[in-house]
Amino acid sequence: MDKALNYLSLARKAGKAELGEEPAGAAARALHAYLIVVAGDASDHTWRRAKSYVAGTDQQCIRLPHTKDEIGMAIGRTSLAIAAITDPALALALVQSLPTAEKFAAVTAVLTEKVQRQRKRQAEAKAHLRNRRSGKKKN
Repeated sequence: MDKALNYLSLARKAGKAELGEEPAGAAARALHAYLIVVAGDASDHTWRRAKSYVAGTDQQCIRLPHTKDEIGMAIGRTSLAIAAITDPALALALVQSLPTAEKFAAVTAVLTEKVQRQRKRQAEAKAHLRNRRSGKKKN
């Protein structure tokens, strides 16, 4: 199996993927999706719909070089045309693992920035928690 499909499967198992047109659209409208992926053999209507989900936002949308059946097999379904990745690090890893990753340089740049922002927020939250614990009175 291809590395990109492995990342998609990992995202599904981790609960970081919304699978199918309606769940992916809902995640995108709620601004929870970082990346919308569309199967290479999905209809033009599905592709236009996926692009409309991310229009006007900094969410990204790409077409995978895999068929609906290949994507479905990777995640344990018969077929899948569209999915949303809701974790920036997984989305970035998926895009970077594609054989045509240089084609998605702009997508990679946006996702890299989001990953860095997320890591910074996590470090700040950890430091805040550590400061709260050390500030407590000891009996």
